[in-house]
Amino acid sequence: MGLPSGSIVLPRDGGRVYEMGALRAVFKADEGETAARYCVSEWWLRPNTDGPGAHFHEANDEVFYVLDGRPEILVGEEWVSLDKGAFVLIPRGVMHDFRNTTGETAGLLNFFIPGGFERKMPAIVKWFAENR
Repeated sequence: MGLPSGSIVLPRDGGRVYEMGALRAVFKADEGETAARYCVSEWWLRPNTDGPGAHFHEANDEVFYVLDGRPEILVGEEWVSLDKGAFVLIPRGVMHDFRNTTGETAGLLNFFIPGGFERKMPAIVKWFAENR
């Protein structure tokens, strides 16, 4: 019988993995699977790891949900310390970043709306390899 069309079921750690040193992204669903409506990814930061750097998206909102650890997220000009289960919505045009300043691994679930962020991942991986 099979799954209904458009359904995605992945095991733990399943998806498309992008390694960036102490930062790891695992894309669960992207524009090809969601008709570019959104993309879903996990971002894992080893202890004492900076994120991608402060940035904003002109045409995309982002949602972050803390899966594990105590990451911090920059929202505008303020760093906010988060616990497991915390939720953050960052509207388009708002400066943001994330980091892990603790001795434990931290994980964030990310929704990027609308989708298409995964197109940038090869360039981001290359930048991390050359600059970090």
